[in-house]
Amino acid sequence: MARILAIHAHPDDVEILAGGTLALLAGRGHEITIATLTPGDCGSAELGPEEISGVRRREAEEAASLIGAHYLCLEMRDLAIFNDDRSRRRVTEVLRSTRPQLVLTASPVDYHCDHEAASALVRDACFGAPAPNYETRVDAPAPPLDGIPHLYFMDPLAGRDREDRLVSPDFIVNVAGTFARKREMAARHASQGRWLRKHHGTDDYLDQMERWTRERGQLAGLSYGEGFRAYRCHPYPQDGLLEELLGSEAVRL
Repeated sequence: MARILAIHAHPDDVEILAGGTLALLAGRGHEITIATLTPGDCGSAELGPEEISGVRRREAEEAASLIGAHYLCLEMRDLAIFNDDRSRRRVTEVLRSTRPQLVLTASPVDYHCDHEAASALVRDACFGAPAPNYETRVDAPAPPLDGIPHLYFMDPLAGRDREDRLVSPDFIVNVAGTFARKREMAARHASQGRWLRKHHGTDDYLDQMERWTRERGQLAGLSYGEGFRAYRCHPYPQDGLLEELLGSEAVRL
C-alpha cells in the first residue's frame, strides 16, 4: 500500500479539491495524511486568530477521520506563506516524517496567494527531501527520503486561474462513487460557511463545491470529477503512480 500526503494551504482546501480522490484511495487501503500549512487563523470575523485556529484544526481532524486519514498542521499563518528558506525546511521535515511515495498539492496558479506559495514550497521540498545535506534544523530530524516522491497538482479553485482562464488537467478522477463522502468531509468545515458569508458574500460553499466537481467531471463525460496534473520536470518521477493506483477511475483527457 502507498503512503500519500495531500498538503495544501488551509483547512478545507484538500477536501474541496481532492476529497473524492482521497476517499477512493483510502477505500483501497492506502495510508493518507492530510496536511495544511496554516490552521486558518484569519478565517473568522467573530473569533480571534487563536480561537478560530482551534476550531478549524478540530474540523480538519474530523474531516480526515471520515476516511481514516491523519491530519497535521504546519502552523504557518494565513496570508503569510512564502517560499523562503525557513518555510521550505519546515515542509521538507513534514515530507521526511510522513515519508510519502505520492504527494498531492496546490495548483501553481490559483486565485489565492497562499495557494500559489504552498504549491512552490511543496514542489521544492520534494526536491530537497532526499538530499542528506539539506538540514531541516529541528531537534531529532527525520531521515532523508530515499528519493523524490511522485508529485501531482490539484485543480485550482473552480478549475480556473486568476484571469478566469480554464486550467486543463492531465486527467480526471471519477469521484461519483465517493462524492457523498467528499461533501460530508467538506461539511465538517462549518466555520467556513459563516466566514464565507461575511468575507466572500456567499453562503453556499458546499453547493459551489458540488458545481465545480460536476464541471470538472463533464470534461471527461463523468457526473463528478477531480482534476490533476503530474509534475514530471527532471528529475521528478516520470511514471504515473496516481493513475496506476486509481486504475480505470483516472480518465485521461
